[in-house]
Amino acid sequence: MTPVELLDCAEMSRADQIAIAGGVPGMTLMENAGAAVADAAARFAAPGSAVAIVCGPGNNGGDGFVAARLLRERGYALRVGLLGDRAALKGDAAEAARRWGGETVPVADLSLDGVQLIIDALFGAGLARDLDGAARALVERVNAWSRASGHPVVAVDVPSGVDGDTGAVRGVAIEARATVTFFRFKPGHLLLPGKTLCGEPELADIGIPAAALATIAPKTFANAPDLWRAALPTLRADGHKFSRGHALAISGGPWSTGAVRLSARGALRAGAGLVTLGSPRAAHAINAAHLTAVMIAPCDGPDDLTGLLADKRFNAVVMGPGLGVNDNTTDLVAAALRSGGPDRALVLDADALTVHAGRVGTLAARVRASGMTVVVTPHEGEFARLFQVEGSKLERARRAAETLGATVLLKGPDTVVAHPDGRASIAFDPPPWLATAGSGDVLAGIICGLLAQGMPPFEAASAGVWMHGAAARAFGRGLIAEDLPEQLPGVWRGLLA
Repeated sequence: MTPVELLDCAEMSRADQIAIAGGVPGMTLMENAGAAVADAAARFAAPGSAVAIVCGPGNNGGDGFVAARLLRERGYALRVGLLGDRAALKGDAAEAARRWGGETVPVADLSLDGVQLIIDALFGAGLARDLDGAARALVERVNAWSRASGHPVVAVDVPSGVDGDTGAVRGVAIEARATVTFFRFKPGHLLLPGKTLCGEPELADIGIPAAALATIAPKTFANAPDLWRAALPTLRADGHKFSRGHALAISGGPWSTGAVRLSARGALRAGAGLVTLGSPRAAHAINAAHLTAVMIAPCDGPDDLTGLLADKRFNAVVMGPGLGVNDNTTDLVAAALRSGGPDRALVLDADALTVHAGRVGTLAARVRASGMTVVVTPHEGEFARLFQVEGSKLERARRAAETLGATVLLKGPDTVVAHPDGRASIAFDPPPWLATAGSGDVLAGIICGLLAQGMPPFEAASAGVWMHGAAARAFGRGLIAEDLPEQLPGVWRGLLA
């Protein structure tokens, strides 16, 4: 997804103001927006088709009036409904309605019989309250029409009822086939459930100068290679395996070793020069039987781990997958953090997080005292047990990162990576078949392998999420976790081409 910057509603409003202050009339922005909507509509319905446009009382409705005029000029049969009183329209929206000049009916009286496309121009991304009354009834009617007829709805900015900042549904929301937004995407286009309601998102240039971003300085991004490509590790002609980092993955007991082997394989395929698996002696034979390129070292508890980490060449550690929810795991995490310093990174996943349920303050104090680079990778259940924070997924991840003093990766179809400095990325294209047992263990390993090669934590976590999804896309449906590391060489080739 290019460009990668995401703007929340306040930032987008500021971008409009910057453009207008710089000499771009507001009406020009609206005309350009309406033209982009008309172009999108033309891809779904041929000239001569009946198109209904539902307009709201603000600038989103103004975009709809512009689209109506332009589509009429192209030979479409337009029906325009307005929520509210036409005489109450103000500013550019009122001018757009005047230029339309055609019939406008109350939305309750708008006939959808024979219509082949609806354009939703009711409300934009900055909706401040839940839809109710006539607005709710209209949204429900449009959705019922689309489901029954199979014909599409094209939304302007966001589907009406979707919060542009959070992706949340404000009571009820339009189910769009496509959504046309302007200048930059918003978090709500990528976060669930807004992501599924937008259909195919489309970005239109309406004349806002890109230089406005320097003033706005956004901190939220779509997780795409342009965000972190410059931080990818590079291979030098005079390099060797130790210059590419030595990752250490900590195994649980003999009944739960598979998860950490997935992490170890992920770290190796991500590019770590060496990977060692710290294994309890009771699980040594099981792990040894399954590993070749990954080495094994004895690690029964925190004393063994402290001894291993006395070797400073171990510069990245991953622990948690299959480790066990017990005091030994708590002690292993504490030992890893005591071994810390700025030249060592730690990835905590799964059981290494669950053992700290209700004790996030203890974990945060140890993280901050360690001086280490720390990345935590919870799914929603683990996150809820560890952090007691509310809000959107983006807000919760940011607050957790600030609380912990670590990079937080909150997993899901819309995975969010948040850094304590406020930066955040949102995944937008992981395939649904990535939801399979062991997938998260591989992800933790990939991130560990990137950290071992010196990538900064926010970039390593974001790149790891993207590479994880790219590996799944490359394999296709039927994927199991063991397949993911083996797809990474092809992912690397694509990134470095």
